[in-house]
Amino acid sequence: MNTPQKVVVGLFLFCLLGGVISGASFYYRLAYLWGGVWIFAWVYSIFALRGIELTRVARSHRAQVGQILEERIEVLNRSRIPRFWLAIYDESTLPGAKGSRVISYLKSKEMRSYFVRTRLVKRGFYSLGPTRVVAGDPFGLFLVEKHFQAKENLLVYPMTEELENFPNPSGWISGGEAIRRKTHQITPNAAGVREYMPGDPLNRIHWLSTARRNRLMVKEFELDPLSEVWIFLDATRDNQFGKAVYRYEFHPRELWRPVVKLPIPQATFEYQIVIAASLTRHFLRKGRAVGLIAKGRNFYVTAAERGFRQLGKILEALAILEPEGDLPLPVLVESQGRLLPRGSTAILISSANDLSLSRAASFLTTIGHHPIAVWVDPITFEEGLDEEKRARLLNSLRTQGIPYFIVRLGDDLTQSLSESFVISTQAWG
Repeated sequence: MNTPQKVVVGLFLFCLLGGVISGASFYYRLAYLWGGVWIFAWVYSIFALRGIELTRVARSHRAQVGQILEERIEVLNRSRIPRFWLAIYDESTLPGAKGSRVISYLKSKEMRSYFVRTRLVKRGFYSLGPTRVVAGDPFGLFLVEKHFQAKENLLVYPMTEELENFPNPSGWISGGEAIRRKTHQITPNAAGVREYMPGDPLNRIHWLSTARRNRLMVKEFELDPLSEVWIFLDATRDNQFGKAVYRYEFHPRELWRPVVKLPIPQATFEYQIVIAASLTRHFLRKGRAVGLIAKGRNFYVTAAERGFRQLGKILEALAILEPEGDLPLPVLVESQGRLLPRGSTAILISSANDLSLSRAASFLTTIGHHPIAVWVDPITFEEGLDEEKRARLLNSLRTQGIPYFIVRLGDDLTQSLSESFVISTQAWG
């Protein structure tokens, strides 16, 4: 029993007792009044949410950390009874969701809508709901609620940083053996021609073959020889340090800015995710084929391809990847490294405070790949870690001639991944 109900029941009993003791009709009339209020409120609450419909419409179902999610929430009253008030509670798992509102006096057959702007601060997959609507009688005696399940979802990509001078190694042998694999991308390797099909771009039409055969013919291409870039991401549970906190204070004016650059959460794995996303965009802009390999709760292998669609595929995988893996990085590299074209560039991203990164890079060198190590220094994220292990790791990378970068807590990734290249690319020989 809530407080308003206790007040009404108390007044009813007080008036009834007053009437019994004094015999005055005034007290009985007040008792009838409070009893009538109770019955009216109970009956009204039964119909309080009948005919109420709620719809959530998002402008986009894919966005990136730092961007704004815009939603329109519509509330429709289909019944003939006006609603004096409705409380809308946004129960979405999206951090910082701001869809909760209170609507007063919704007329019969009236629809009311409002816009919600939420700054996206955490990568992941979220449902835009459920949404809970609470209503009741005008006196607040009886409350009823109705749940509207989520019908739309949102995928939040990780943020990316602009990179400038990250090494861009070439293939193992210039003009080496072509990879006999057809691709939808335009490469220097033309594999042949075929008949034009609806949807083929006009810039692929081979006009000489078209004139010779008197029908439209288009060129087919094969992948460039040995030019793939593969990103190995260490998602092992035991190699993660720091704690991600997603609490940001925004000025009201910032809600009208389409994109805001947020600081990376203070966790090594979040730094690894941003590094992987930034490198993916960097190499795709340079026309390289990029692939991703990681083992979290599930195994993620994204085949190396080019183009804007490939960026979306890898960012989608990085958006939902969590550091819950149990497969050490050297084992992951040994199981997948043999399947890569010889001479591929393999970028290893890890925060392990042991020699696993060095061992994985050494294995890739042995089988003819170009490893580049990106190490997120865990000592800057947590105190009490063994600094001797750090020294052994860096010394091992130097001794083997493996190029590596060091990223520390609070570093600007644009600068760290462009200027802190420890060993020259000449080390590849």
